[in-house]
Amino acid sequence: GIRQNGIGALPWDRNSENLRARINFLSRATDLTGVAFPVLSDEKLLGSLEEWLGPFASGMTRLEHLKGIDMKAAVLGLLSWDERESLERLAPSHIMVPSGSRIAIDYSAERPVLAVRLQEMFGLASTPAIAGGKVKLLLHLLSPAGRPMQVTDDLAGFWASSYQLVKKELRGRYPKHHWPDDPMVAEPTRGAKRKK
Repeated sequence: GIRQNGIGALPWDRNSENLRARINFLSRATDLTGVAFPVLSDEKLLGSLEEWLGPFASGMTRLEHLKGIDMKAAVLGLLSWDERESLERLAPSHIMVPSGSRIAIDYSAERPVLAVRLQEMFGLASTPAIAGGKVKLLLHLLSPAGRPMQVTDDLAGFWASSYQLVKKELRGRYPKHHWPDDPMVAEPTRGAKRKK
């Protein structure tokens, strides 16, 4: 069944795929963090199916039966308690931004990405980092409509230079939103200006 159809035949969802991507990120970052993590490639997972999936697939004889498997729990089962703690500390699933929002970090690319509305980052001087502060997140700074306006890993440099150009464009396109001249002292916000 699974060996013939590949690892994609399993019921992966966004949470379990991101968990796997977080673990793979940390396996690549071992030199930076000093903490070793397993590589969860398709080949490795297929080669050890009985070990990690067996307890969840007991008695299942058809591929359709696999739909009920909790893939996140199955993948977490590959980690020791210490590795789970290190995972949360070094590669968190979410990060709190200045506006108070808890934003998911996307680990699916080579470099972890934080896609966040530009206004929610007002007041933050430097780029958030993970892996014990050794890996800066690649910021996708979004318009109020959720479209990428700037991609950077240098938030301080963005505020000092490109922000003024981006602000002009956004002010024209989204006049109901607050676009301060000095984003470093501005209040971070999730939405449009409040009516007075």
